[in-house]
Amino acid sequence: MRIAVLGGGHGCWAAAAELAEHGHDVRWWRRDAEAHQALRAAGAITIRDHRGTRQVPVGDTLRPVTDLAEAVRGAALVVIPLPSTTHQDLAARLAPLLADGQVVFLPPGTLGSVLFARAMADAGNSAEVAFAETGTLPYLARKHGGTEVVVSGYATRLPTGVFPNRLADNAFRVLREAYPSIETAEDGLSGALMNAGPIIHPPLILMNAGPLEHFDAWDIHNEGTQPSIRRVTDALDAERIALREALGYRAPHFPLADHYATDGEEWMYGRAAHEKLTDSGDWREKIDLLGHRYMLEDTRLGLSLLVSVGRWAGVPTPVALGLLSIASAVTGRDLYAEGRTLEGLGLAELSRDELAQLLREGFES
Repeated sequence: MRIAVLGGGHGCWAAAAELAEHGHDVRWWRRDAEAHQALRAAGAITIRDHRGTRQVPVGDTLRPVTDLAEAVRGAALVVIPLPSTTHQDLAARLAPLLADGQVVFLPPGTLGSVLFARAMADAGNSAEVAFAETGTLPYLARKHGGTEVVVSGYATRLPTGVFPNRLADNAFRVLREAYPSIETAEDGLSGALMNAGPIIHPPLILMNAGPLEHFDAWDIHNEGTQPSIRRVTDALDAERIALREALGYRAPHFPLADHYATDGEEWMYGRAAHEKLTDSGDWREKIDLLGHRYMLEDTRLGLSLLVSVGRWAGVPTPVALGLLSIASAVTGRDLYAEGRTLEGLGLAELSRDELAQLLREGFES
């Protein structure tokens, strides 16, 4: 299957390498032409995971490109493993290029499925395109050096929703050809409310703010994960699950507590994912509280979405709102006003029936 991978982040490197290694025809686009030139000169991506270290050669099945139209043309699947902070610009650039039958995958999306579809409608592109979003990246990955990516874990379950949901059958067929671990969620909003990033990262960065600012590097997932922080995370996740239930979405809700558990229901990365993550040492890093994606994506966009949907649905989200308020004080910015909210997406005035219809049918171009 021809697949376009868009972006140059850690997850993009992992996606390009894994999908090409599995025999797909990958066109990999990124803005940084110089970085792609370095990859061409090296001749391969080096990937290191539980199976060892090996190289995925640049060539017919892995082709770096710097023209977005070239990357997307003819692709059955467009994979965008980028932070949601990139969506606004990329959606506008991608909108006129998409064609009938294509599937755009946002792992995860923070309701980016709606944002990308809105951009297509605004561009006057009436092609039938499905936008899918899931609860996490398919990879626990970090890039090392110029052309090496280390994958500490692969997602074993990817709960995914599709917008508009009337295109879900074909979308899931295409998605599972690339990612067999895909599981169905009811629609795009259900997929957005599976996003684990806004649940795990805001408590970890805000409650570890002292050591993050004091030490040159700090692992929020290792010594930074303490019982008091876990209790806050559990309370925040309970708000997410209560919101899902109030909207009529059914279990499994993939509670984050399962990520840490050694038995019971398997979470998105399977068993012992937390241990693999901390053992790797790749998350011992410097986190700038003013500019890191955990603040600008998971907190500013992710928590604002939870608070916004809670207000719309009449479901209290005091922990999410409290963390968002503290984060606004830390950054000196009104993160809710900057966030990805139903108000900002033009959906806040819709009734429940109207929103359900939009999630099913999509926008008219």
